[in-house]
Amino acid sequence: MQKIRVLVVDDHTIVRDGIRALLTLVADVEVIGEAANGREALEKVRQLTPDVVLMDIAMPVMDGLEATRRIRKEFPETKVLVLTQYDEEDYVLSIIEAGAQGFITKTAASSELASGIRAVFHGKSFLSPVAAKALVEDYQRAAPVRNRHDPYQQLTERERDVLKLVAEGYTTQEIANILVLSPKTVEGYRTQLMAKLSIHSKTELVKYAIRKGIVTI
Repeated sequence: MQKIRVLVVDDHTIVRDGIRALLTLVADVEVIGEAANGREALEKVRQLTPDVVLMDIAMPVMDGLEATRRIRKEFPETKVLVLTQYDEEDYVLSIIEAGAQGFITKTAASSELASGIRAVFHGKSFLSPVAAKALVEDYQRAAPVRNRHDPYQQLTERERDVLKLVAEGYTTQEIANILVLSPKTVEGYRTQLMAKLSIHSKTELVKYAIRKGIVTI
């Protein structure tokens, strides 16, 4: 059985030890390394090429948000699952904007952690109930009341495909590979669909996809 190779990033040794011990009980997961801050995490990703990075947010030297942005830019095949004690809405939205595929709080059950790792490894988004609630509440608060025709109906089939894949956390190159298109063409579809939906950021796009039931959480 092929195991999911995980890098654990947290500035507290006792937390890393606990996560490692917990994941040794998960048959299809293998912890291949640890890092104590974002800069060290980048170095370990270069050296070890993990499948999934389990990332803390509040760390010295380089925080988890910046590390997530750099990892997703430099190593698009590596998925990032954030595991943090913070569950405030601002953190959830910032984490998604940084490019993480999932968010779990440190109060989560061990089964939820294993499920999150598997989900992001297979290219899906994974949000804890706390994160999902924050996204829905933000959407409901920010979205104006609309009585007009749903702009989703204006999207072409290919634009809908790109919307779904972007919301699931795939990079432009990964989407290009899946749909057998050039990255430039994918970017074109993404620009067109965002214009049609009057959406201006990836965070808004993810929230829209959740609201429409295009992706599950």
